[in-house]
Amino acid sequence: MSIAILFAVLFIGIAAAFKTEPLTQDQRMEWWRRSRFGLFIHWGLYAIPAGIWKGKSIPGIGEWIMYSARIPVEEYRKLAEKFNPQKFDAKAWVELAKTAGMKYITITSKHHDGFALYGSKASPYNIVDATPFKRDPIKELAEECHKQGLKICFYYSQVQDWNEPGGYGNTWDFPVQGDFQKYLDEKVKPQLTELLTQYGPVGMIWFDTPYNISTEQAQSLKELVRRLQPACIISGRLGGGVKTDYISTGDNVVPGSMIATDWEVPATLNDTWGFKVEDHAWKSPRQLIIILFDIVAKGGNYLLNVGPTAEGVIPAESAAILHKMGEWLSVNGECIYGTEASPFQREFGWGNITRKGDRLYLGFYQWPAGEFYLEGLLTRVEKAWLLKDPDQKALALQQTLIPSVDRPRLALQLPSTAPDEAVSVVVLQLAGEPKIQEGLYQSGDGTILLPGVLGKIHRGENAAQLNFASRTGGSDGWLDPAIAIDWDFHLEKPGRYRVDIITMETGPHGDPAWVGGHTFEIHSTASLQGVIQADKKEYSPRAHYWHRIHTYAGHLTFDRPGSQHLRLQPISINPEQWPDGQPGFTFKEIILTPAD
Repeated sequence: MSIAILFAVLFIGIAAAFKTEPLTQDQRMEWWRRSRFGLFIHWGLYAIPAGIWKGKSIPGIGEWIMYSARIPVEEYRKLAEKFNPQKFDAKAWVELAKTAGMKYITITSKHHDGFALYGSKASPYNIVDATPFKRDPIKELAEECHKQGLKICFYYSQVQDWNEPGGYGNTWDFPVQGDFQKYLDEKVKPQLTELLTQYGPVGMIWFDTPYNISTEQAQSLKELVRRLQPACIISGRLGGGVKTDYISTGDNVVPGSMIATDWEVPATLNDTWGFKVEDHAWKSPRQLIIILFDIVAKGGNYLLNVGPTAEGVIPAESAAILHKMGEWLSVNGECIYGTEASPFQREFGWGNITRKGDRLYLGFYQWPAGEFYLEGLLTRVEKAWLLKDPDQKALALQQTLIPSVDRPRLALQLPSTAPDEAVSVVVLQLAGEPKIQEGLYQSGDGTILLPGVLGKIHRGENAAQLNFASRTGGSDGWLDPAIAIDWDFHLEKPGRYRVDIITMETGPHGDPAWVGGHTFEIHSTASLQGVIQADKKEYSPRAHYWHRIHTYAGHLTFDRPGSQHLRLQPISINPEQWPDGQPGFTFKEIILTPAD
C-alpha cells in the first residue's frame, strides 16, 4: 500500500469518527424554548416616508407603504439615495434588547420592498451599494449580538418582492407576473446563502407571506438552510405545506388554547411594524407583560417589534416600554425563562400558570385580594410565596377535598394589595410533578366556565371539529348550525345561575370585526333560546385588539350538587360576511354565575 493511499484511508477513518450526528428537533430548539422573549426589528427605506407619501397620510402599516400607495419602483428606489442613518448604534440596540430581558433579535434583512439591509452581491439594491450610508448594519448587529450573548436571526421575505418582476405583489409596475422560479434562483437563494455564510452562527431564518410558493420550492429553501447552518431554526411561514421548526401565529394573535408544538407570536408595540410617524397607539407595559405571560403559559414565545426611524433611532416610546418590561423581568424572570406551558388545559379568569419542574408560577392579571382558590391540583403543595419577595415568606395555604364533587381545592391567603402593577406572581413549590384532576368544576368564587375547546363537539351522533386555537380563542369557521357542543361538569352549590355566552371579535388586528344575529338553544335543566347580540363589550387583556362580546342567555336552576350536563345548539348562523371572509359563530365559552 502506498503512503498516499495509507493517508487517504486514515483521513477517511478520522473523518468518519468525528462526523457529527444530525441535530434533533429538541437540540435545535433548546435555546429558543429557554429564551421565550425576543426582539423583532422592522427597518428599511420605508422609515423615510414613515407613513406619509407626497403629503398624504397612507392607511395601513408603515412598511407596506410602497404597496398601499402603489408607489412605482422607479420612485421608491430613489429613497435609497436619502437613506443615511448616521445615528444607528448596533451596540445600543443590543443593549436595549438585553435590558428588556430579550434573548434574541430578528431583523428584516429584506422586506417585501426588495431592499437588502446588508451588503449583498446578489443585488445592488442594498444599503451598502445604493445608499450614502455605505455601512452594513446587519454585520454590525450580528457582531454585537455575538459579543453580548444574544442570538441573531434574520427575517427574509422569500415570495413578495415589489422591486422584482418575478417576485409577488407589485401589480402596478408588473401587471403580468414574472418568472418566480428565476427570482428564487437568482435573488432569494443567493441572498439566503450570503446571510448564512457571512455573519457567523444564525439562530433563525424568519420567512414570511409564502402565498403560493410550491412545495418543491419551499423544500429547496429548507434544504438550503439545513445544509449551510444545520442548527438554524426555520420559522413557520415558509409555505408550501413544508414542515418547519415551529408555528408562527397571525400577527398579534395569542391562541385561546394550548398548541401541542412550538409556536411564536409576532407582535407590535403600537399598530405598525415599520416606523410610522403618526402612529402613537402604544400599548402599556402592563398590557404587554400580561400578553407575554399568557403566551408563555400556553407554551409559546413572544417576538415583540420595534420600528426604528430613518436616522437609525429606536423611538423613545418604544425604548421606555421595553425598559419597563425589563424591570419586571429582572424580578420575575424565573417564571418566564426556561418554563413550560401550564399543566392545566385551560385559561383562568384571574390569569394563567407557567411551570418549571416541580414549581408552578401563578401569574395574576387581576389580583384576588384575600382568599384565593385553585381547583384541581392533586399534588401536595409544600410552600407558597410571592416571587417578588426576596425572603420567600410563606403564604398561608390549605389543601382540601370537596366531598360533594370529589374535587381537590387549594386555598391561598393573599395580601390585600397586588405586589406588582403588571402581573403579580405566586410560586407554588410542589412535592413532585404536578398532577391535575381534569374536568370542569365550579370555582371557589361560584362561577363555572364551559370553554368551547373543552366541550364535546358533534354533529348528531358523529364527532365534529371546531378550531379554537386560532385568532382570539373564538371558534374559527363555525358555519354549520347542525354542529353542537356538550359539556359535563360538576356543581358544588345548587341554585339559580345566570347564563352568558361569550363570543369574540376577529379579523385583522387593525380592523377587528364581529357578526351577531345567530340564534341558539341551550339545553340543561331547562331550555333557553335567544339571539347572539352584543349585550356587553369587554376588553380582553389576552387578545388586546379583539373584545369579548357577552350575550345574556337567561337563567338555569340546578337543584342538586354533582354531575350536570349542558348543550349549546345553534338554530341558525348569520351568513353576513365581513371583508376578509365569513367569521361564522365565533363562540368562546359559556359562563354560569350564581344569581342569588
